[in-house]
Amino acid sequence: MAARSLLILAMASLLVEESLEITFSSKLIHRFSDEVKALRVSENESLRMSNLWPAKKSVEYYQKLVSSDLQRQKMKLGPRYNFLFPSEGSTTTSFGNDFGWLHYTWIDIGTPHTSFLVALDAGSDLLWVPCDCMQCAPLSASYYSSLDRDLSEYSPSHSSTSKHLYCSHRLCESGPNCKSVKQPCPYSVDYYTENTSSSGLLVEDILHLASDGDDALNTSVQAAVVIGCGMKQSGGYLDGVAPDGLMGLGLSEISVPSFLAKAGLIRNSFSMCFDEDDSGRIFFGDQGPTTQQSTPFLTLDGNYTTYIVGVDACCVGSSCLKQTSYQALVDTGSSFTFLPDEVYERVTEEFDRQVNATISSFEGYPWKYCYKSSPNYSPKVPSVKLIFPLNNSFVIHNPVFMIYGIQGVAGFCLAIQPTDEDIGIIGQNFMTGYRMVFDRENLKLGWSHSSCEGQNDGKRMPLTSPNAAPVNPLPTNEQQSTPGGHAVSPAVAGRAPSNPSAASAQLLESHFYLKSLLLVLLLHILI
Repeated sequence: MAARSLLILAMASLLVEESLEITFSSKLIHRFSDEVKALRVSENESLRMSNLWPAKKSVEYYQKLVSSDLQRQKMKLGPRYNFLFPSEGSTTTSFGNDFGWLHYTWIDIGTPHTSFLVALDAGSDLLWVPCDCMQCAPLSASYYSSLDRDLSEYSPSHSSTSKHLYCSHRLCESGPNCKSVKQPCPYSVDYYTENTSSSGLLVEDILHLASDGDDALNTSVQAAVVIGCGMKQSGGYLDGVAPDGLMGLGLSEISVPSFLAKAGLIRNSFSMCFDEDDSGRIFFGDQGPTTQQSTPFLTLDGNYTTYIVGVDACCVGSSCLKQTSYQALVDTGSSFTFLPDEVYERVTEEFDRQVNATISSFEGYPWKYCYKSSPNYSPKVPSVKLIFPLNNSFVIHNPVFMIYGIQGVAGFCLAIQPTDEDIGIIGQNFMTGYRMVFDRENLKLGWSHSSCEGQNDGKRMPLTSPNAAPVNPLPTNEQQSTPGGHAVSPAVAGRAPSNPSAASAQLLESHFYLKSLLLVLLLHILI
């Protein structure tokens, strides 16, 4: 015992001396080495025959090493983040002209839950639904040829998990205009389409989601989000577009992806897939395959406020055109694609030259470059390609909108329109056939060809798990604003120091803790 104490004191003295130096060295000892074995066996004779000390290069020896490596790998990787999707399934659907050519999905809100068919819009932020309506679109299925069930109206008073967001809350943009901080927070959102808006009050309630995890007991997820109680809609929202609400997927803190990421439920990313049959998928937390192409998001007025990318050039067929660079908003809430005027002229003129057909017109269609065709003859349609930085390319193999008559295909139009704005729009029609990844964590857009299959959407999920999983609460004001708060996505909670002096200080501190840890380990072995 005296010899052991002397050894401990000697090591402690050595560590104190070494701590005064910048460099540190020590002898590495394997856990199954003869030195460690001699110490442990001398203390406990029963370990002599134990498989805790397998023979070197035996099967048991390598099994223990592999088991330990797997445990260490789990510690390094941390928890696995599953994809999340609406509790009624990840499927999205376009109902064509009935609903403005947007993609929709069913979601469940509140307790007890109410189902809503919401449009999916990456160009805006707020999730709103018709609520205590003063001016809303018709909700009866008989009004819409595409529906087999009535749409719903939300009422906060009918949900036990609903509560008003007050003017004092940091997410209440109208707060400075409120008469009292205890007043329910009003909202009003104007959209790109002329005279189209939604207004009402902000509330907090539960959004029911499901996970792609293999454990059936943990497939139901309840997340607190902010919802617009849409009492009054106008413009397109009264004429068939998003009659049952809209889910904004933008970069703002008030969007659904932001709440899910800040609650630590997902990676700060989501994907939408669009197939040729007017259906698709949505997954929260999806960062896309490693083989995808990508391009960074750009700032607007110095801030990342929406999904804007920079296009270096446009190509039609094999011809890449000069002076066709522009910036574009990637917007799932826009049915079709818009190009700035000058770029539009160059692209459409080259398209017209390559089609080798005479421009025609079809009444009621908004596009200028339309062409006649028939079941027996159809002109060859050139592809359109967008070139991004680092020569990443986004190919639209079928950039046209088909027009059908009584006898079948009657013609087609190049589904691109001009805009007098400096920023164009990449709409849904250009995204068809792609899995579009909005990676907010790494501030980039990813894309890869996809048939929108291969991800398990779990179909319709139960709204309560057998374990009665607790609700994931809305992040507090402090968690919303503090990078170190619990609700921050773990992937971005820590950053490397940019100041070299800070890095040096952390290095010295790490040496100190390393020495302390070694001393503790030595004590554990000897005692």
